[in-house]
Amino acid sequence: MRPLKIILIIILATVCLSLTAAGYHRVKFVYDGDTILLDNKKKVRYLGINTPEIDHKGGKSEFMAHAARNFNIQLVKGARVSLEFDNEKKDRYGRLLAYVFLENGEMVNALLVRKGMAHVLLNNQGLKYGDLLLNSQQKAMKEKLGIWSRPCKGNEKFYLGNRNSYRFHRPGCRYAKKISRKNGIRFKSRYEAFRAGYSPCKRCMP
Repeated sequence: MRPLKIILIIILATVCLSLTAAGYHRVKFVYDGDTILLDNKKKVRYLGINTPEIDHKGGKSEFMAHAARNFNIQLVKGARVSLEFDNEKKDRYGRLLAYVFLENGEMVNALLVRKGMAHVLLNNQGLKYGDLLLNSQQKAMKEKLGIWSRPCKGNEKFYLGNRNSYRFHRPGCRYAKKISRKNGIRFKSRYEAFRAGYSPCKRCMP
């Protein structure tokens, strides 16, 4: 092989490797089950899911909150990950909203849901991986993994869901009273609401 061809091959290989590396970032810090810090100083919030909240002030954290963070640490701390965006690219806190992929192609968002470390957080814009996430949640619920290992029925006779926001509420919640007849859906239990892909209202905390 001629020296010129060898040089061209080396240059092309270097360019390809640079382009591939440019699509990945190293995870420098894990805040909790669904938020990380990358080596480019960008905070990333996993899109389409929500993990139990950790009380960073030393109070009582939600059930499985620390387990979710530990599992997230095992998955991504120090690892190289790539991001894929959807309709929303940032949340109100300025964090990037993304599907996060490991180098082996596995999606971290879906892995957390499948292990029962998070519940699905859908929105009215639709998520490109919404079906995958919901299917992962339904499997975790059936197997009673993680957050689903505790009874999920709740103490209300029924719950009201909003087809527009994909949130469900206690019957007496002020937001439940604003749901139009067109968008309203009734669930017999919290379990039924979660299984359909709805998330609890942050106001009434059903």
